[in-house]
Amino acid sequence: MADDVAFVGGPVATMDAARSFSDAVLVRDGRIAAVGGEAVRERIRPRTEVVELRGRLLLPGFHDAHVHPVFGGMLKLRCDLSQATDGGDCLRLISEHLTEFPDSPWLLGGGWDMAQFPGGTPTRRALDSVTGDRPAYLVNRDHHGAWVNSVALRLAGIDRHTPDPPDGRIERDPAGRPDGTLHEGATRLMEHVLPAAGSEQYLDALAAGQRHLHARGVTSWHDAIVGRYLGYDDLLSTYLAADERGLLTGKVRGALWWDRDRGIEQIPDLLERRKRARGRRFRAETVKIMQDGVCENATAALRLPYLGPAGRGLSFVSPEELAEVVPRLTAEGFQLHFHAVGDRAVRDALDSVRGSGPELRHQIAHAQVVHPGDIARFRELGVAATIQPRWAVNDAAMTELTVPKLGHTRASWQYPFRSLRAAGVVLAAGSDWPVSEADPMLGVHVAVNRRESGSDDPLGPDEALDLVDALAAYTVGSAWVNHVEQHTGSVEVGKAADLVVLDADPFALPPEEIAGCGVDLTVVDGEFVHQQ
Repeated sequence: MADDVAFVGGPVATMDAARSFSDAVLVRDGRIAAVGGEAVRERIRPRTEVVELRGRLLLPGFHDAHVHPVFGGMLKLRCDLSQATDGGDCLRLISEHLTEFPDSPWLLGGGWDMAQFPGGTPTRRALDSVTGDRPAYLVNRDHHGAWVNSVALRLAGIDRHTPDPPDGRIERDPAGRPDGTLHEGATRLMEHVLPAAGSEQYLDALAAGQRHLHARGVTSWHDAIVGRYLGYDDLLSTYLAADERGLLTGKVRGALWWDRDRGIEQIPDLLERRKRARGRRFRAETVKIMQDGVCENATAALRLPYLGPAGRGLSFVSPEELAEVVPRLTAEGFQLHFHAVGDRAVRDALDSVRGSGPELRHQIAHAQVVHPGDIARFRELGVAATIQPRWAVNDAAMTELTVPKLGHTRASWQYPFRSLRAAGVVLAAGSDWPVSEADPMLGVHVAVNRRESGSDDPLGPDEALDLVDALAAYTVGSAWVNHVEQHTGSVEVGKAADLVVLDADPFALPPEEIAGCGVDLTVVDGEFVHQQ
């Protein structure tokens, strides 16, 4: 592309502090050189490339504040069940994959949805029926469990005598035998037999994930797990290699994984990893603490018990350990990125950062079930809410697996986006892809409508966001959380030319049509990284 590009014929949503709109932007040498029709026209030169917006909205490039592009890219290279419509369709896709790759020693992949199976737990017998004697390990869509067949269980030595680990659960049949679904930490019982992927395969997965994100307008992202997890290797070396080879076209912040088996003695290792992870387009200044699981399998940590026999869920890091660990991490300048779904996990995370000061911009991701008394505490403690708007819908996972376990009152506390915004909390937004689709406009649609496209059954419509606030969460809000708002996240003179051009203007559309907005052009530092 040319050194100069002028985008004219607006509209332009700048996402600056005033949330102002304009009609033209000039990019020069990778930075925003002018904003506004008159200022841009004065600076256009003979060699300037002119892009006519023709009513398409130009925005700052989307920042995905919580995503796993290597996991998503790896899924594309393996047996991908993310498009399956039900349990039978999963088995059909598995059978087709095995036919296409008859010599693979293992069946690896995932993307299945718990709501596609009775009780959210597919069985080894169903998987045995299509895999035969080939071991199978398939992570679920939310990446908090795995579906395995009998051969895999036998290879791993998991049988009726294997106890549940403290941080997970083995689903069992009436005779006590493992039945094929492993939740949370129980997946680690498989790690010693899973085949390792090579470094080039991880780079291929990152490249595939990066293309997927760019095609949806994402210019920057926060990889929420840089460490060993769910059978994947530590991704630090993958990102460092990609950065050194010039393969990263996106701008990446990473969250270094807190190993809940090690405790405070791992902090020197985290300091060394942070020192290594300060590259050109990849930096890791954050520690990720997985505080609990998910509501669908009753592993999210609740203050009061689930309805039924499931207890109060799992706290992977005790409040006592958080009280010891968090001050040490913050004293070393680490930002903390908590996975907290249940109200007990959210409260424990908030309690743990008291006294650490707001300058590190700690964040709580997911924040699904939030006690009303804790909403104002986010702002008081300087904690951002990193939300996944795509989840705030009445889909099968919500109506069949979540609400019956929570009951009416707690179900009404879910995803309190508008309440958090009204309390002055900074909202950042992410997809958690491949848990859910990476397209920010699908998330914006749900944030505004609280329902999926085509649905007439909203989840907590009083918690809907205005369109401008939803877009801000995916742009300047996420840039702020990642400490880069001085350089990117809004369309202002001097900032990096990280931009997205949609194929329509969502502000001119009825709210129920927002999901139909696609991406025509994605720009990073003035370079076109995706063009429709």
